[in-house]
Amino acid sequence: MSGSAQHVNHTGHEDHRHRAGHGEHGQSPRHHGHEARDHEGHGHEGHGHEGHGGHPARTTWRTAASATLHCLTGCAIGEVLGLVIGTALGWSTAPTIVLAVALAFFFGYLLTLIPLRRAGVAWGTAIKLALAADTVSIIVMEIVDNGVMLVIPGAMDAGLANGLFWGALAFALLVAFLVTTPVNKWIIGRGRGHAVVHAYHH
Repeated sequence: MSGSAQHVNHTGHEDHRHRAGHGEHGQSPRHHGHEARDHEGHGHEGHGHEGHGGHPARTTWRTAASATLHCLTGCAIGEVLGLVIGTALGWSTAPTIVLAVALAFFFGYLLTLIPLRRAGVAWGTAIKLALAADTVSIIVMEIVDNGVMLVIPGAMDAGLANGLFWGALAFALLVAFLVTTPVNKWIIGRGRGHAVVHAYHH
């Protein structure tokens, strides 16, 4: 074979190896990109799972407000009923507040127990979940609610036919809602509070 032919053959062989190597190298970014996408997708699913479990980044104000409104509904029923009974019977402030708080806890827990029982949760487990979900929220709400009622002059002594009583009560419940919502947001973000019963609401 002539020197020129050998040179062409050798050059072509090197070029073939270069193209083959380039092709392998060229596949690597696509392969790595595919792996990266798979890894990102897996990471996204993991983040979503953490959010479902109560990760702070997944706790929205809407979720916290919904949990607070749920708690407020039960507390308001008990609170109004207790204050109405105490006022109608002419009780003093102390026993009236005690009755209102007791009924607020009762109805607050009850509104959580009902859907848990409908979901087939046993009584013992349902009670434990309700206590874990609502206790802190109800405590904060009752402290704020009754505190506002006490500081409004004449609110606790006003009769049921007095607009001051109902206006003060409505204002107290509103303040309690605004104060308790960020507390619930923090609690749910730590996987506690209403986060423990979230799965049973679906």
